[in-house]
Formats: sequence, C-alpha cells, structure tokens
Amino acid sequence: MAITDIKTFAHLSASDIEALGQELDTIRRDVEHSLGERDARYIRRTIAAQRILEAAGRATLFASKKRWAWLTGTALLSVAKIIENMELGHNVSHGQWDWMNDPEIHSTTWEWDMTGTSAQWKAAHNYSHHMYTNILDMDDDLGFGILRMTRDEEWKPINLVQPAANLVLAALFEWGIALHDLAATKEQMGVPQSQLFPPRHILTEPNKAFWRKAGKQVAKDFVIYPALTGPAWKSTLKANATANLVRNLWAYAVIFCGHFPDGAEKFTEEQFENETQGEWYLRQMLGSANFDAGPAMAFMSGNLSYQIEHHLFPDLPSNRYAEVSVKVRELCDKYDLPYTTGSLGKQYLLAFRTIHKLALPDQWLKRTSDDAPETSSERKFAGISLPAWNGGEWLAEHNASEWLAEHNASEWLAEHQPTWGLDPVTGERRGLRSALQEAKMALKEKAEHEKQVLREAKAALREKALTEKALLTEKANRKGWFSRTLRRNR
Repeated sequence: MAITDIKTFAHLSASDIEALGQELDTIRRDVEHSLGERDARYIRRTIAAQRILEAAGRATLFASKKRWAWLTGTALLSVAKIIENMELGHNVSHGQWDWMNDPEIHSTTWEWDMTGTSAQWKAAHNYSHHMYTNILDMDDDLGFGILRMTRDEEWKPINLVQPAANLVLAALFEWGIALHDLAATKEQMGVPQSQLFPPRHILTEPNKAFWRKAGKQVAKDFVIYPALTGPAWKSTLKANATANLVRNLWAYAVIFCGHFPDGAEKFTEEQFENETQGEWYLRQMLGSANFDAGPAMAFMSGNLSYQIEHHLFPDLPSNRYAEVSVKVRELCDKYDLPYTTGSLGKQYLLAFRTIHKLALPDQWLKRTSDDAPETSSERKFAGISLPAWNGGEWLAEHNASEWLAEHNASEWLAEHQPTWGLDPVTGERRGLRSALQEAKMALKEKAEHEKQVLREAKAALREKALTEKALLTEKANRKGWFSRTLRRNR
C-alpha cells in the first residue's frame, strides 16, 4: 500500500539516486552562494507591506459601522494576516532568512500571528514533518491525527465523521495546528498528553506556553482591537473574526493542496531505516505536490505553490523557489520522474475526494489499495510488464508480479539490472513517469477487458436462458399434444 522500497518504485538504481542527490546538492549550493542584497530587500519590503496593510485595515475598521469601511478593513486585514502567516511566519520560522543575521528576521526570535507558539510549531513541523515526510507512524502531519488520508491506516468507525471534521479543521485551522503542535511537543519532551487543563500545580511548560500565546491572540483580536474602535466594537469584532476565518481557510487549502492530492506518495518505516541523502531527496519529490500559480498567488501562498521545492530545500528563501522549480523540473525530465502539479482547484478536489472516500470502510470502495488513484507502491506494477532495458531479455518471459513475489527487489536489481531504466532502442532513461503511464494504460486495458468479459458472460447467460426457455416451451407443447391425443382416443 505504501512504498517500502523507493528505488524499486522510482525505477532508479542506487547510483541514479546518488547522482540525483548530488545534482540537488549543487542546486542548493548555487542558491546559497548567490544570496545577497536582492533577497534581503525582498523580505524587508514584504514585512513593510504586511505591516502597512494591517495598519490600514485596523484604521479603516474605526468606521466599520459603515458597510464600505467594514468590507475594506476586513479585506485589508485578511490579506495582511495571510501574508504574515504564509510568507513571513512560516518561512522565517523555517530559518530561510537566518543567513542575514538580522535579529528581527530570525527563526529564533520571530513570533507569528497565530494561536500556537512558533517554538512548538518548529518542534513539530520543522523536525517531525520535514524529516519524516509522509512516513506512516512517523509524520504526524499525515492527516493531522484526525483525518484518515491513506488506506495504510486501519479504518475506524470514527472516520465516518471525517467529512465534518475536515470542515471544522478548515475553519479553525490555526487552532487545529496549535493543538497538533502542542501534542507533538509534549511527546518529544516526554510530557503526559492527558489533561489540557490540569491543576495549576502540575501545569506543564508546554501547556503554559500554549495558553499564554493563545490568550494573547484571543485578547488582541477579540478584546483589545475591538475595544479601541469604541462604538464600532461589534462590527470590528466581526471583521477580526472574518479575517481569521479567511486566513485559516486559505492556509488550510494551500497545505492540503501540497500534501494530499493524487501523486503525493506515502512511505513505510522500512524505507526510512537505511535511507540515503539521495533517497531522502527523492522521498520529498515523490511525497509532495505543487499547484499552478502566477506571481501574486505564489506570494499569497508563501510560495508553497512550490511545495516540492519547499520540501527539498525548506530553509532556502521562498522567493527563490520559482527559479529552483525550473531546475527541479529538468531533473524530473532527466530521470523520468513525475512532477506532480495542477490547478489549485484540481489539487484540492483530489484531496477532498480522498477525505470523503477514506471515511468509508475499505470493503465499500471499488478500487484496491494498490491501484487506487490516491495511493501507489511498488505493488502497483505487479502484473504489468516493466519497461525494457539493455540486457533485459528476462522480461520477455516474465512480468513484475513474478519478480515481486519471488525476489527481494533490491537484490534482484543488483543481479539482473546493471543499466536500470535505459531504453535499448533510444538509450533514454525510462523511469517512474513512463512506468506510471504504462500502468495507467494497462489498468485501463484490464478494465476494458473485464467489461468485455462481463458483456460476453451476460450475452452467454442470455443465450442460455433463451435456449432453456425454448426447450421448456417445446416440452410444454409436447406435453399438451400428448394430453390432447389421449383425450381424442378416449
């Protein structure tokens, strides 16, 4: 169900993956060596623009009893909160601007405009998620503990409510992330998870930090700023709540589009146990997804429209992801790897479908765990002929299901596959992207074949039924003729 051997799944040899890792290391070094004033100017201008937008929004809300002022102030505040959350808080806390040695724009000092603390988020996200991306039972961001996003997780009756839980998570995303990070921090510190509101004498440090920050956020948005606008406090309160909701929904959509559409693969602990740096890079590439965005949408998403590049280089400045993406695409073409991307709407709808589909028991689902669109593993290619390669005469008589069943995949590759993925005719690499396309075509042909078999079976059954009906009719006619003959003879 999940990928246990990334080399076999990606149709790359160990030397291919090592070469891929070296090329990605080169991309990193090139960006690091070119960082300078242009990048520093970008982040400082972004901070200034965000603060101006927030100040303008809050100033406008003094007149929020008027509809135009409420709409304008709410819009300005919403945009300011999104920029602060996505392009500033998230990226600064990743250490993307630590190279500047500016104490104001540093991952150790920045505190973002969210319910949870930056420190707890960094502990849960920067380490747990980015180190163990999409590894089952190791990456807590895989469904955030409340959503079943892969069939590798056993279905439970509580999963039936996850469509509703998903809506609550979207609306209260900052609280969901904050509580998720609090739990992760407690686990890392060995602090008991029970009791979010323990007696004061056993109040743990993670709880105290959480409630201090949450209290400040609630007071700022729902008490202090509304009170400052005097008679307009009610409309200001509504504006602040709306701006938070808009920010939450946008952050939720961006995150889900980057982690849960089709093509964002899942992995087992077996894959991680002996993982090389090149395999870590490859796991980030295969476990993430982008969405298409122009400069404005990319900026508003914190450049997480380039989620693949972010997972490869989480601490490189986000304003460089667009140029990095060009080189990453070239590497995907070179090694015949998929580069998972699509429109924002498409990527979210794929994640939305998975959320609702996996709320149901597996036996209610049409596809199996190995050929469902939202999941892949090396078993996806079982029963499907693999691409040919030099010295691959063995494949003329065998298929993937046989070697997956009879051989340890890695050992088999070492013995039989010295030029893995090279087309014997063109000399070009044939890797995962080609294999996935061929698997899709094979599955389509298999489905058509099964439909044809079903049609033929139905036709045979109809023919049999008609034959049996004719025999019964003939038998009935004979019986009637015999009865009439007996009556005449009497």
